[in-house]
Amino acid sequence: MSRTMAGIVWLAVLMALGTALAQADDIAEGKTLVELNCARCHAVDRASKSDHADAPPFRTLSQRYPIDALEEAFAEGISTGHPDMPEFVATPGQIGAILDYISSLND
Repeated sequence: MSRTMAGIVWLAVLMALGTALAQADDIAEGKTLVELNCARCHAVDRASKSDHADAPPFRTLSQRYPIDALEEAFAEGISTGHPDMPEFVATPGQIGAILDYISSLND
């Protein structure tokens, strides 16, 4: 393998690793956000039951709603979902992290 080809392969590996680490950071941030803001009512993990009867578990959200629809709802500020759900407003970065976390629940 030529030095140029080896350099390209090495660069591709580093870029993939960087992307994986960034996504892992986003998933961890999303988990923290939902634990702080949503876990009072919603199950935010892979197995538990939601404490609020009208609050779907986060692991089912991507099955019930397209991720794009969730992104739009978060961007507009979710104020409905279940009758006593508090308004939730997040930055674009936080929304991305939450969606990455929700997606990770089904991996």
